[in-house]
Amino acid sequence: MEIVYVYLKKRSEFGKQCNFSDRQAELNIDILPNPELAALYVERNPVDTGIQCSASMSEHEANTERFEMESCGVNHVEGGWPKDVNPQELEQTIRFRKKVEKDENYINAVMQLGSIMEHCIKQNNAIDIYEEYFDDEEAVEVTEEAPSAKTINVFRDPQEIKRTATHLSWHPDGNRKLAVAYSCLKFQRAPMSMNYDSYIWDLENPNRPEIALKPLSPLVTLEYNPKDSHVLLGGCYNGQIACWDTRKGSLVAELSTIEFSHRDPVYGTIWLQSKTGTECFSASTDGQVMWWDIRKISEPIEVVIMDISRKEQLENALGAISLEFESTLPTKFMVGTEQGIVISCNRKAKTQAEKIVCTFYGHHGPIYALQRNPFYPKNFLTVGDWTARIWSEDSRESSIMWTKYHMAYLSDGAWSPVRPAVFFTTKMDGTLDIWDLVFKQCDPALSLKDNGCLIACGSELGTTTLLEVSSSLSTLQRNEKNIASSIFERETRREKILEARHREMRLKEKGKVEGKEDDQKEEEAALDLDELVGKAEEEFFEVIFSELKRKEAEALKKKPKP
Repeated sequence: MEIVYVYLKKRSEFGKQCNFSDRQAELNIDILPNPELAALYVERNPVDTGIQCSASMSEHEANTERFEMESCGVNHVEGGWPKDVNPQELEQTIRFRKKVEKDENYINAVMQLGSIMEHCIKQNNAIDIYEEYFDDEEAVEVTEEAPSAKTINVFRDPQEIKRTATHLSWHPDGNRKLAVAYSCLKFQRAPMSMNYDSYIWDLENPNRPEIALKPLSPLVTLEYNPKDSHVLLGGCYNGQIACWDTRKGSLVAELSTIEFSHRDPVYGTIWLQSKTGTECFSASTDGQVMWWDIRKISEPIEVVIMDISRKEQLENALGAISLEFESTLPTKFMVGTEQGIVISCNRKAKTQAEKIVCTFYGHHGPIYALQRNPFYPKNFLTVGDWTARIWSEDSRESSIMWTKYHMAYLSDGAWSPVRPAVFFTTKMDGTLDIWDLVFKQCDPALSLKDNGCLIACGSELGTTTLLEVSSSLSTLQRNEKNIASSIFERETRREKILEARHREMRLKEKGKVEGKEDDQKEEEAALDLDELVGKAEEEFFEVIFSELKRKEAEALKKKPKP
């Protein structure tokens, strides 16, 4: 019987090939026993030995050295020419090429290398090793992994005087970089020697920023241009608008004139959808929203005054804190104000009064974050005071969903770009809350204490923390779009019903004030209602007492006599 065993293993995993051969056995050393050592042997009796049921373990700690990475560039120039040939002279180079092309060694080398190159090109055309076969798959299996997050990197302000990381902006191409604006928002409390620089960080190198942006005034907000990743837009503390082109260096490329800029710090900037990709909005607490074109940034194209009374008076304008613009709704933009009011505007309107379309009241303090849902643009998120609220454009009187009132003030918030039912909020006590409306709506699915699937959080001490959330919070779940849509529609219908009920109650109250007769009738009806309720209660208790008496009588009858 022949036994055959086949090894299924790659040749590269076997290591170096072993060559075996037959030879005679040989004795290298032979140690004989020593009888004298046996006489020295002492038997140990009894023997005590300690044992333990569990396996013995030991703990070791090691602090590895921090790896520092540095990027270097190399400029390649044309070379390989003989000394007697000047590469700048076209005639000499053509003459030398003709001479080399006639050489037999050149022809043989080209033929040999050409076949190898052709084979590699055919391989690349045959298969793409980086192809994602299931990238377009929307519905996935529901993961049972518990919501979690871990810290990937920490980017610290390199300056000695630490400043607040006031705004973060992701690189539009692949999120490989992160632009962070640093400034001190404490009025007239900034140190005299405080640096004004803001930075662009490479996510793989937290030790040193890739580029330093040098403004004339500290940056409060900073945004990448979604069409041109080399261009950044910044809002300064002194009210000016600055623009950088990273290909030109760290200095400001374009700057608005101080006479036509904002009077207060620029708290919000946002790029607009345009053919040129150079138009943007800026918002400030001076009550103005300015429309700019960075090609002619010396003065704004148009100024919208946030006066909800539509009288176009700057002294009555509401201070603007946050901005929202959705490319699918090119004529609309929204503004979050210091007074807790969201103003919906039309940028194509002809007059200032027509530009303010409607308002949403809901917060008791400044609205620090305002963003539309990336999957359902008619629903938007606002973050202010102690709550986060979700609104629908169909219901203007109140929000359709909101979080509970927290003990700490909320500072920012954003929707998840991959899941329609997930959003993030941050609080003043350094906590990041992740909300999953499909999982639960009363409490956050995950809370992290200051420590796409990557989240960047800035702190008051100038530290920017990069977090990676678990797949359960960053992967689109099965039927999640339909579930999120049904949640928003259900809450919108509920708010509409409540609004209709409130209108009816207001009309009734108005009728009470207008006619006294109606008041008397309502009072009589209320008295009749009280009498009916009293009679119903008496009848109810009579039935209860009669039933108790009946049960007691039956119990006495069943009790045996002594």
